[in-house]
Amino acid sequence: MKLGEIYRLAVTMGMEKDPRGKEEIQRILAANRERYEKLPEKEKQFFDMESLENPFPDSRILVGDPDTDVNCALVGIDMEVPEVLLADRLREKGEPVDLIISHHPEGKGLVNLDKVMALQADEWYRHGVPINIGEALIGKRMQEIYRAFLPRNHERALDVARLLGIPFMSMHTVADNQVHSFLNDLFAKRKPRTVGDVVDLLLEIPEYQAAARIQAGPVVIVGKKENRAGKVMVDMTGGTEGPQEVLEKLADAGVGTIVAMHYSEKHREEAEKQKINVVIAGHIVSDSLGMNLILDKLEEKGVRVIPVSGLVRVSRAIRKRGRPRKKT
Repeated sequence: MKLGEIYRLAVTMGMEKDPRGKEEIQRILAANRERYEKLPEKEKQFFDMESLENPFPDSRILVGDPDTDVNCALVGIDMEVPEVLLADRLREKGEPVDLIISHHPEGKGLVNLDKVMALQADEWYRHGVPINIGEALIGKRMQEIYRAFLPRNHERALDVARLLGIPFMSMHTVADNQVHSFLNDLFAKRKPRTVGDVVDLLLEIPEYQAAARIQAGPVVIVGKKENRAGKVMVDMTGGTEGPQEVLEKLADAGVGTIVAMHYSEKHREEAEKQKINVVIAGHIVSDSLGMNLILDKLEEKGVRVIPVSGLVRVSRAIRKRGRPRKKT
């Protein structure tokens, strides 16, 4: 595959599973174009032109020519300077690494992480929180995240990749949308009665089994396994944690259990106050599940995947025995 083909496939898959729906995605892209056209000519050079076709600013080709042929990719959750050097070392040892794929964003993908958080308001709306309240709450949190990431050394890993001539891309929200949709469909189909049933369903999934083996999830951090789950909300996409204030609104809307990748202590305390059960599925393995659903498509098209940096590679390709293939 060409690097550009991999990028377009990831973006397309991200849009297909986006909780906002296709109509809202098209509205966002149209709004981006209108914003660009209204800019003064001297400011257009700084506009993110990719946002006219890609609504996920944290998922980008960050280094490399889109026409580059890719036969083998080194893929991980956090691909920073050590992993870039590893890619070069593997090349020296004869491994034909053509591309580095990181789940967590670097470069402009990181500095723009706040912009993907707006989709959380749409997800809360789907669970009964008025959209005006959701947008007001997420807007404040987006500004906090922007200020937090603004002073980071965004280009550090990318500078090394450029010097070594290794293409580099990130797949963040495009992958998070995959796991978000996957788990939503699972809970809708299986309808877990208790919090323990939620955990048991997660433990049927190979990635979460791997997390359990190292005691990294799934785990109930608020509530008890014997509690009835009520309405289950999957909190797996939208950049990073939303505002803790929304938990009161979600409780009022009837959400009984939240299944998340991770939760801060302040969020946990607020959930406990609001009597919402919280299951932490596991951060890195949830990221792995989302990435795996995209990586399966790359492997189908002939791209070899070398997993590293926490990626629990599980292939869901159908074999003769009808079981998913696990790679470690």
